Formats: sequence, C-alpha cells, structure tokens
Amino acid sequence: MTGFLSRRHRQWAVGLAWLMAALPLSVMAGNQKEEALADSVRMALSRAISDPRPPTPQFIDIDERLAYLRWLGDMSDRLAQRMPDRDGRIEFLQTLWYEARRAGLDPALVLGLIQVESAFRKYAVSPVGAHGYMQVMPFWTRVIGDGDRRRLFHMQTNLRYGCSILRMYIDIEKGDLFLALGRYNGSRGRPEYPNAVRAAWRKWEHRP
Repeated sequence: MTGFLSRRHRQWAVGLAWLMAALPLSVMAGNQKEEALADSVRMALSRAISDPRPPTPQFIDIDERLAYLRWLGDMSDRLAQRMPDRDGRIEFLQTLWYEARRAGLDPALVLGLIQVESAFRKYAVSPVGAHGYMQVMPFWTRVIGDGDRRRLFHMQTNLRYGCSILRMYIDIEKGDLFLALGRYNGSRGRPEYPNAVRAAWRKWEHRP
C-alpha cells in the first residue's frame, strides 16, 4: 500500500509539473524576497560571489574525470535542441557543473531549476525583474555584489549567484529542499514550484 501511494504521489507531481510547464514563464520565474541576513551569511555570500577562480574542474583520479566527461557528453546531447551552438553549450555545462559542485548542489537539480525558471534563456527577464538563466533578483547585486545588475547576464556570474543563493536557502531551511525552493521562487510553503523543479530535476539525472 505504501508503494502504491508513493507511485501515485510521484505521478501526481509529474503531472502537476507538466501542467505548470505549460503556463506562461512569468508564473514560475524567480522572485526572491529581500530579507534581513545575518552579517556572517552576507559576508559568506559576498566572498563566494567575488571568488575570482575560473570554472576549472579538479579530479582526484582518472575514473572521476571519465565520469565527468560521460556526464558532459550526455548532458550536451540532451541540451542540443535548447542550445544549438555546441561550443556555447559545452561552456555552459562545464560552468554549471563547476558552480553547482562548488555550492554543494547536484548539477541535475540546477539544470532542472534553470529549465523551470528561464527555459535556458540567458537574457530572460521576468515581469518582477529577475535576470538570466537562474532568474536572480537584481537586489542581490547590491546586497552581496558590486551593484552592477547587468553582470547577471554574464553566464558564470548568474550561475554563481543562483547556486550560492540556493545553497544559502537550503542551509537556512536546515536541508529542507521543498522550503528552500519555495524561498528561491518567493512562494515558500506552496507546492507548485518545488514540484515542478523536482520533476525537471529527474529528467536531467545522469545514469551511467
């Protein structure tokens, strides 16, 4: 009986996600709320954003590198229709993998979030003003950055902001991804957005 309910729940979540995906992009676009942050949190975010290191992956052995290359090839094939330019697509995936891992996130989760947030559109702007792939609200550039909102259209900058902010929300919610995703979208406690991201996340999982 438990397994049956679990299957029914998964089917419901997937169906809801497809329904939400059919709605206008503005329904799902990010709308993080500006809120008071502890000085330690703000400083940690600011340091993460300003880290100048390039997105160059490091591997402990050849097996880990081969696993990464297989992931890169698989994701590139899946993303080809959305990003036809191969060089740009590879650069995007390499940067996304680096920034996701740097923030302690599953790259598939970040890909799923981007699918829901911007449909992989670099220059997407939501009706509430969220920018870029991960639909980062411009106030973040004032709170933890240099104040230049135009930089949110720079690929690595956008991914770094988005991954760092999501990581912060997960930590604030003590690992509760449902609530963290709600915070990211400005809809904390409502199921539509977390369910849509979870459904998209599953589509981007890499199965060697």
